[in-house]
Amino acid sequence: MPQPSEKREQAPALQEKPTAPQPDREPRPSAAIGLRNWPHSPAHHLRDAGTYIITAGTYKKVAVFKGASRLTVLTNYILELADRYNWSLQAWAVFPNHYHVVGSSQVPESMRSFLRHLHSVTAIEANKSDHAPGRRVWFEFWETRISFPRSYFARLNYVHQNAVRHGLVRVPSQYPWCSAGWRESKAERSFFQTVSGFRTDKITVPDDFEVPSME
Repeated sequence: MPQPSEKREQAPALQEKPTAPQPDREPRPSAAIGLRNWPHSPAHHLRDAGTYIITAGTYKKVAVFKGASRLTVLTNYILELADRYNWSLQAWAVFPNHYHVVGSSQVPESMRSFLRHLHSVTAIEANKSDHAPGRRVWFEFWETRISFPRSYFARLNYVHQNAVRHGLVRVPSQYPWCSAGWRESKAERSFFQTVSGFRTDKITVPDDFEVPSME
């Protein structure tokens, strides 16, 4: 049985300006921490053009985005720019030094433009806040194309369980910067339970990050 293809690419170095315009509308808050609304319905199947799991990490795994406000900003940019570049996100989990997303696109070639814009604008904002001009923020990202339904469901569950895996919460939906709560409330109950039942222990995802607690 063929396996999902995997590519590893070094993220582009920080630019003085974003490689594309910043979002032209303000994120719409949907929770107390100010997360952007995500009105899309959860997909139940793979897209024909391309469905991927993407992981990106900060340089030297430094927790640049530690703290609720920075995690919210990073998450909102992920949602906003995915929308702009026509990526339908089905799962995401965002942490101080890395993030995971599962998304689909009819034009998967736009992935690099999406990530380049995301990493550029978030690095610039973080460096301004820390008075660290020119600091390198992002390091590498990994992409794996998902070809089979079982792989898709297992990776959805892996992303949703990631905050639990890192010891941040006991229940996935308790972690605000993750789509687990969104999917639990939006998806059909039977589908949510099906996804939650898939094993994740044999999934190969770059995830050797030590995540600091939120306290």
